[in-house]
Amino acid sequence: MSTFTPSFAIPPSSQPGVALVSISRLQSLCEAVAPRYAGQARFFPVREGYGAAVSVLQDYVDAGAVDVVLAAGSNGAYLRENLSVPVVMVKVNGFDVLSALTRATTRWPGASVGLVLHETISHELADLGPWLKVPLKQRAYRSVDEVRLAVQDLAAEGCKVVIGPGMACDLAQQAGLDSVFLYSLGAVEEAFERSVELARVSRQKESKRVRLNTIVAHLRDGVAAFDAAGQLEAVNPAMLDLLGLTRETDVAAQVTRAVGPWLRDTLEHDAAVEERIEQIGGRALIVNCLPIVEQGTRSGAVVTVQDALVAQRIDRSLRTSQRPKQLVARHQLDDLIGASAALERVRRLARAGAAHDATVLLSGESGTGKELVAQGIHNASRRRGNPFVAFNCAALPEGLIESELFGHEEGAFTGARRGGKPGLFEIAHTGTIFLDEIGEMPAALQSRLLRVLQEREVMKLGSGRATPIDVRVIAATHRDLHVLVEQGAFRADLYFRLNLLQIALPPLRERREDLPQLARHLLGRSAFQYGLSDWSEAASERILTFMAPLFERYAWPGNVRELDNLLTRAAIYPGYAGESAGEPSIDRQALFPEFGRMRQATEDSGSIAVHQPAGSRIVRDTTPPSPRPTREDALRALAQAGGNRAAASRALGIGRTTFWRLMQNDGPQ
Repeated sequence: MSTFTPSFAIPPSSQPGVALVSISRLQSLCEAVAPRYAGQARFFPVREGYGAAVSVLQDYVDAGAVDVVLAAGSNGAYLRENLSVPVVMVKVNGFDVLSALTRATTRWPGASVGLVLHETISHELADLGPWLKVPLKQRAYRSVDEVRLAVQDLAAEGCKVVIGPGMACDLAQQAGLDSVFLYSLGAVEEAFERSVELARVSRQKESKRVRLNTIVAHLRDGVAAFDAAGQLEAVNPAMLDLLGLTRETDVAAQVTRAVGPWLRDTLEHDAAVEERIEQIGGRALIVNCLPIVEQGTRSGAVVTVQDALVAQRIDRSLRTSQRPKQLVARHQLDDLIGASAALERVRRLARAGAAHDATVLLSGESGTGKELVAQGIHNASRRRGNPFVAFNCAALPEGLIESELFGHEEGAFTGARRGGKPGLFEIAHTGTIFLDEIGEMPAALQSRLLRVLQEREVMKLGSGRATPIDVRVIAATHRDLHVLVEQGAFRADLYFRLNLLQIALPPLRERREDLPQLARHLLGRSAFQYGLSDWSEAASERILTFMAPLFERYAWPGNVRELDNLLTRAAIYPGYAGESAGEPSIDRQALFPEFGRMRQATEDSGSIAVHQPAGSRIVRDTTPPSPRPTREDALRALAQAGGNRAAASRALGIGRTTFWRLMQNDGPQ
């Protein structure tokens, strides 16, 4: 087996590599044993020793060819101190020594024998000298020079035979002495076994390390691993870039210094650092430092660093791509059907409000389209495409409202979801939250809502840490919040916080000119929704003619919602909604009781004419008109309605505008 030096690139191999370092006689034993392991490892013989051997071996190591070095004596000890790969020593045991002594005494009976051992002499063997009847002298060595001195001393003391490593045998022969090589074939075979196995394990570990480093090097997040003593083991380029460090100087010292505070907390106190925001080099970073635990023992720590801006972009992307369909605003402001001045005013105010992030308060009776306007404002704003979350404050008990709006941590209360739950404010982050029926919110939660609006952060139930949010708030109510504030049922500070941009939605009875256009739109939608395949323009006009009296005189307490329901009913039961139906009027009145309510309201208000369904005659009422209500009547009705102006105006049989005028005057109207 010839000497090989890596003067050219070594072809890669999946087999582990073992370097065989033997200066003299150990070489022949290695050459005899190596072929037995040819299928398990590649072997690279090195004839140099000490410093020269280190230079050659380092080339092998850098080339990734050698995983383990096999050597003996002081040469092996030197290599172990100066190489980064494991060094397996050929060990001499008692049987090797006795075998060498037997060979020496057999071949040279009665000759004085000198024994040269690495590092220390054998006191047990010295005690056995008299029993063996062999004049034996021992010397220990740790370097080449000490080997030379040991042989000289033994020769001076009259030793004729020297037992020792190859160099000692060579020096003995040069001094005219006989010699016996100390290392046995069995000792070399044992060293080969250990070297091949260790090389195999080292190659596997190195392969995993290289693979892991390759993966980590491609991460955008910074990663640095430390051992239990706080020494840097691995760091990826992203970590250096995020920390603003250079690659020219001592990287380990720079990284350790930069992450030192978090690393000490983890290594000394087992305190994990999680999602800590730090300002480093003018950049906001998210820092994590976690202990590495292997087989129940802490063996180090890993530090990860992430650019906060990147995390925000990822968060926005996830929120957008994974947003449920119910969090999408479907309506635009153009979906408001009608050309009345009242509705045009709503559109104008809504568009102006959409251009800013100010809180909007929508007021109006039930069914006037407050959520449609809220969705339109969201879709006309810069937040379009981000979440639109709607919540009815009157739909749940107080305890559930708090959990829904603000979220909760795991175990915050009995029945809390495992792993916790984000609140609607968090879900609406970067978008809009629509709080319908805000006037019904329990008093205990009004203060929490006020804090969210002021601080722009929410705290989950059971959590001690607030989460910043970026949310536009649109609230809606059918109640008079100002009256509720006067009655102590609504917080004044919350009212003024909400009442920044106010938009009042008119009821249908105050924009009757929009009814025909709106009705045509709703009829077409109902025909499509309920699969009315035989629907025609003539059918639509027949229903509109049938509904004309209601358009003119009915109060529409349910507003657009009630109109939609009535039109859908007329479209599904077309035989009852027209002059050609031929059905008894009692059936028609049962299906469309709105006509009866219209007639009764008209009679109660003292009107002289009442509209009847199409095809019936007009009945004139000669009953004297009832006196107009006074301000005292309005106040009494408002008290009975619990401050609800819409209900009070309906109870008096007058419109909200008339009711408002009554409240502004002291005399009768």
